[in-house]
Amino acid sequence: MSNYPPPPGPPPKPNSTLAIVSLIAGILGFIQIVPIIGPIVAVITGHMAKNEIRTSMGQLNGDGLATAGLILGYIPLVLGVLACCVVAILVALGMVTIPFVEAMY
Repeated sequence: MSNYPPPPGPPPKPNSTLAIVSLIAGILGFIQIVPIIGPIVAVITGHMAKNEIRTSMGQLNGDGLATAGLILGYIPLVLGVLACCVVAILVALGMVTIPFVEAMY
């Protein structure tokens, strides 16, 4: 038996920078610090990161970060579109009035 420590393992694979950007933008957009641009940046960079990680042949990590960024980016975008649809339906049904639209007539 030798008293030598085992050799160190391989160095960890780096995370994709795009995945990190996607996660940060998703968090900032989700908590409304950067309300419109944050989710859009999160979705775009999240998809770019997923593609980068897939084509790196195992050289990059960060797939989970990119997925989290995508989820945090899509949630505010979907909620914003749904809110716009609800407002449009309420206006169309006459349940809500928009003051600047009434002033035009």
